[in-house]
Amino acid sequence: MSDIIMRIEVGQMSRISDIIKDLISDHRIQHNRMIKNYERYKSTMEGVPIFMHTHIDKSKINNQLNNAFDRDIIDTKVGYMLGNPIIYDIDTAVYTSTEINPDTGEETEIFNQDAYDLDIQVIKDFNKTNHIELLDSETLKMATICAYGIRQLYIGEEGTTRVQSIEPWECIVVRDSSLDEPKFAMRYYEIMDGKETKTYVEWYDETNVYYFISSTQTDKDTKQKEILYVPFMRNGKESQPHMFKGVPIIKFDNNKEEQGDCEKVYSLIDGYDITLSDINSELEQFRLAYMAFYGMVPDEDVMERARRTGAFGFGDTTSRAEFLTKDLSDTVIENHLNRLEDNIYGFAQSVNFSDEAFGGTVTGIAMKFKMFSLESKCVTSEREFTSSLMRMYKLLSFVWNVKGSNIDYKNIEYTWTRNFPLNLLDEAQTTVAFAGLISDKTRLGLLSFVDDVGKELAQMEKEQGDTIDLDIEELEVDEFGNPIEEEEE
Repeated sequence: MSDIIMRIEVGQMSRISDIIKDLISDHRIQHNRMIKNYERYKSTMEGVPIFMHTHIDKSKINNQLNNAFDRDIIDTKVGYMLGNPIIYDIDTAVYTSTEINPDTGEETEIFNQDAYDLDIQVIKDFNKTNHIELLDSETLKMATICAYGIRQLYIGEEGTTRVQSIEPWECIVVRDSSLDEPKFAMRYYEIMDGKETKTYVEWYDETNVYYFISSTQTDKDTKQKEILYVPFMRNGKESQPHMFKGVPIIKFDNNKEEQGDCEKVYSLIDGYDITLSDINSELEQFRLAYMAFYGMVPDEDVMERARRTGAFGFGDTTSRAEFLTKDLSDTVIENHLNRLEDNIYGFAQSVNFSDEAFGGTVTGIAMKFKMFSLESKCVTSEREFTSSLMRMYKLLSFVWNVKGSNIDYKNIEYTWTRNFPLNLLDEAQTTVAFAGLISDKTRLGLLSFVDDVGKELAQMEKEQGDTIDLDIEELEVDEFGNPIEEEEE
């Protein structure tokens, strides 16, 4: 993309039409691939190859069974990563200052609760207004399917900051490779202009958004038609400031290779679909099994009587009839399907929860081992996602700080908590076994459902302090509340 940046900086906006045309042309293959992946996720007739599967012999039964492994792989990852929403917070150390007592020289830490509350409320209001939990799931889902998700920041009504998810195949982000920062971005999609379909383009730089629309013109010399992208008036303007200090199109990569999670296993899924569909067709074809006659050739009248009565009559003992059946090696077929299924989940780095290995009581360690491949893949996606969140809140903080906030995007914290299937009994037994051998703080840290060990210990101490010993006799007290000691006889 560096050559694109150079062409824009040298030619400025005068050459933007040619650049838009080249970008759309280069992006067309990826554009179509992402749409195909999404249609496949939705199991549409156009998206799933097995629905287009045909037999040369049109008289044969042609069942088309779709086994949506790809949807299971994608939904498992999204549920595992975001079944528990991301927790957004600000590092409290920023609001903590140290004061020294001039008399004693002692240091005292003072936490500015008011400043923290004001800043965190800005983030909470933004997240609530934009349904950020739902948006996070949708963005991660699209990134897992299409290789990346896209968000667009904009200023809404009453000057509020807003964000929306847009289709990834509609966007192209031009990055500066030396800084890994977007320099330009464009969103393009088709619109109807009368009876003609045209491509509408929004071109973003670090300060403005420009509007273009496709136009078909005929070259005077060659007489050939060519597509140009000419400025378009929107609300009476060809461009306007987008109000963000940077390109407001945020790209959420699934990985650096820009691959969806299922792209490596689509061929395996297709093989599974074809095998199972053909076997299902063969089994159904048994109901239409052929009949062989030996020693005679029945005519139409004989066949018609047989259909009515359900029986054949033979004039001699040497003639006979029987159904022709086909032997199917179910063991070979089952092994083939099992191998395909194992490879699908293995190469996609996912987990098949219908596997027998997950039946019964599975220890926490065994569960984590089985999910190691999925976790490794999710770690990569989490880092990419967090990096994009940092850039999004960087742009937002510029706008918020103009309005009086004091938020530094580098101090915003993002806490991910895996939606892990827990075996609480196994964890409880483990902590009991370590009683007296290690500290209570370390034992509590072994429990996956305890997020803050220090807070839990404090709560336990409070509960123990509030406990009333019912075995202690009630003492008599004087008018000042002091206990009255009994006199010895």
